[in-house]
Amino acid sequence: MKPKSYFIFSFDHRTLPELGEAALNRPPEEIVLTGGPYGLRRTVVSVRVNPSSPYRVAPDGDGALALFLDGARIADVGLPPMPEYYRHPLSNGKSVMEVAPTIQWGYLIYLTVFRVCQYFGAKEECQYCDINHNWRQHKAAGRPYTGVKPVDEVLEALEIIDRHDTARASTAYTLTGGAVTSQVGGKDEADFYGQYAQAIEERFPGRWIGKVVAQALPKEDVQRFHDYGIRIYHPNYEVWDRRLFELYCPGKERYIGRDEWHRRILDSAEVFGPRNVIPNFVAGVEMARPRAS
Repeated sequence: MKPKSYFIFSFDHRTLPELGEAALNRPPEEIVLTGGPYGLRRTVVSVRVNPSSPYRVAPDGDGALALFLDGARIADVGLPPMPEYYRHPLSNGKSVMEVAPTIQWGYLIYLTVFRVCQYFGAKEECQYCDINHNWRQHKAAGRPYTGVKPVDEVLEALEIIDRHDTARASTAYTLTGGAVTSQVGGKDEADFYGQYAQAIEERFPGRWIGKVVAQALPKEDVQRFHDYGIRIYHPNYEVWDRRLFELYCPGKERYIGRDEWHRRILDSAEVFGPRNVIPNFVAGVEMARPRAS
C-alpha cells in the first residue's frame, strides 16, 4: 500500500501526537470507493484522518475492506498499490516519497519544493492553511521533511520515477509550496519555482505536463513561468466574498489585495490561455463563522 506522504498540508483533523498510532501506522494516501448500496462508480478519495469521523474503513464479513457509516456498509474500498519507484532510494538515502510523491492514483507527481510559507504568523497566514504547522509538526516528530528541496534531488527522484514507471502512469508534475513574498535563495517566486521547471524540461523534455501552484503574480512574472516550461498555471481565488477574503487571507490582502489578486488571475489567461489557468476556491469556508483573530 502506498502510504500518506503529507506532501504539503497535513489535511488531518488532529496533530500527529494526537493521532498517535494512526499516524505511526501511516494511513494510505488515497482510497478508491466502488459499488455498495449506492452503486458508486470508481471514486478516488484523498485520506484525511479524523478520529471523531462517523466513517470507518474496516474488513467486512468476508475480509474485504469496506467503508462503513455508523456501522452501515456503504462502499467497497481499494488501496493504492506501492509503486515500484518508491522502493528505490536516492543516492543520499532519501526516499522518492519524501522528494517527489505521487498522488491521484499515480498520475500526478507532487513537487512541494518549498515547505514553508513566507506569509507567517496569525496576521499573515491564511486562516484555513496549515503548511507552516505541518512543517513544524514533522520536524518535531523527527520525520524527514526538507524545507527547500535542491534541484538535483528533484531531478534524481524524477529519474527514478521515469526509469521504473514503465506503465507511464505518471503524466504530470505540480510545482508548489509556500508563498514567496521576498526571496528564497536570492530568487523571487517566479524564478524560484521556475528554476525547477527549467531543469525538469531540459532533462526530461516532454515527459510530463508541467503545472505550478503559486500566488496570483503580475503578468510579467506569469510569463516567466511559461518561459521556464510550465504549461498550466494554478493560482487560487481562495474565497470570493470581500470581507471573508480580508479575514481569512490577511497576508494576501495586505500585500496584494483582493481586487488586484483577481485582476492578476484574469491577466494570466493572456499568457497561458483560459483553459490552462485553473484557479479554485477553498470549499466550505464561506459557511464557517468569521473571526477577526
